[in-house]
Amino acid sequence: MPPDENLMKKSPSPVDRHVGSRVRMRRITVGMSQEKLGEALGVTFQQIQKYEKGANRISASRMQSIAQVLGVPVSFFFDGAPREEGVPMAVGFAEGGQSDYAADIFSTPEGVALARAFASIEDARVRRRVVDLVMTLVEGQRRA
Repeated sequence: MPPDENLMKKSPSPVDRHVGSRVRMRRITVGMSQEKLGEALGVTFQQIQKYEKGANRISASRMQSIAQVLGVPVSFFFDGAPREEGVPMAVGFAEGGQSDYAADIFSTPEGVALARAFASIEDARVRRRVVDLVMTLVEGQRRA
């Protein structure tokens, strides 16, 4: 049986990077530092950095611990993950290759701040106007 090609590579696989970005997104969303997550898991913040970059793979038991600390099911880390080459997709369960916008937004402190502020707006009309404003800004950026 040939060895797993990703184990032989020095660069992280797309799935490892995706899982790491989901860990980072959730950690930032709950307002936890890398140091605090590391303390809860008994590892250094440098190890958390490596997990979040996908440089170090996360074992199943460690992933279970991370999920518990961050308050999500393990499956959360795989939502929107890229497919591995050569692995057939189950018929009827394909999602059509959508981008995971939540991961993109919550992977930055600005995105988290924006989401928190937006969620605190109680008036639905004001929220709609904020969305309209952002869409107008995006359209203007595309034209420029």
